[in-house]
Amino acid sequence: MTVDDTGEPHATDPGEDPLALRLEQLILGAERRYTPFQAARSAGVSMELASRFWRAMGFADIGQAKALTEADVLALRRLAGLVEAGLLSEAMAVQVARSTGQTTARLAEWQIDSFLEGLTEPPEPGMTRTEVTYPIVELLLPELQEFLVYVWRRQLAASAGRVVQAADDEEMVDRRLAVAFADLVGFTRLTRRMEEEELGELVEAFETTAADLVAARGGRLIKTLGDEVLYAADDAGTAAEIALRLIETMGHDETMPELRVGMAFGTVTTRMGDVFGTTVNLASRLTSIAPRDAVLVDSAFAEELIRTGDAPASEAEAAEAAVAAEKEGEEPPAYRFALRPMWQRPVRGLGVVEPWLLSRRENPLE
Repeated sequence: MTVDDTGEPHATDPGEDPLALRLEQLILGAERRYTPFQAARSAGVSMELASRFWRAMGFADIGQAKALTEADVLALRRLAGLVEAGLLSEAMAVQVARSTGQTTARLAEWQIDSFLEGLTEPPEPGMTRTEVTYPIVELLLPELQEFLVYVWRRQLAASAGRVVQAADDEEMVDRRLAVAFADLVGFTRLTRRMEEEELGELVEAFETTAADLVAARGGRLIKTLGDEVLYAADDAGTAAEIALRLIETMGHDETMPELRVGMAFGTVTTRMGDVFGTTVNLASRLTSIAPRDAVLVDSAFAEELIRTGDAPASEAEAAEAAVAAEKEGEEPPAYRFALRPMWQRPVRGLGVVEPWLLSRRENPLE
């Protein structure tokens, strides 16, 4: 491959692998026809805006190589049309391009890796795994495309539902959520002891277990960071149940390291599927000081569990409530969780915090 004066490879280098070009044409469903300037002109947008969209989607500058297709022109025209119609600002259109590009880039990398890893012996001697990939992609592409659209619509419906239920416009961006980090203990030491493939399998198993538990219990997985996952829930009780189930599930797997979880409850700023703010920072700090196989929460999280009746303020209060219920001939409160205050301690950047140790109450009423 040749390179331009910036050192970047030309996408249309005549020496490019013919099979790679065939794969690209198969996946894109069209041939390369346009340079970036021609595509921008055909879409009726400025070259500057076209370049912003292209970079936002995560693609490198390609100079004036003839590397774009009719689909690229149509995508530019659609985004620009949304801006022209006033449905999106130019900045918002760029954000749409960026969020979509970042999300699908990881998805595409994972899927291609999975295709290649899943291949065993080629059907014919001398065939490479890359050559086998073409017919696999040809068969899977229509089904994967339909499935992607289905999942996206499902996720969009769920997200729209949460927006509709928001109390006001402010809550759509700054919301009160329970935020939690779950972190594998001693992961750095594991990276020095384990083979790369073995380490990759461990991380994948952890992420899969966490993602399944978070989804099944009504939380939302925000992101995975290898040895750590970040999730959120609309209420403290849901987040607490997920945290304890994570500890319990991981504890039953001898191949997994110990786990620690830190959680906080409060106002969270949401942007492009991620969460930010003091609440998130506090949850992260609590994770770093949590004991092995334990869950630490901040005082606001503890107060929320007490307010909703998911946990007593103390065991003495729980005993008093049980006695009072017995006198009235009623069932005692069905507390799901127990809270134990820990020593107050300074946390870098957040001042002095009072962490609480969260656990499951013995014999809770289901």
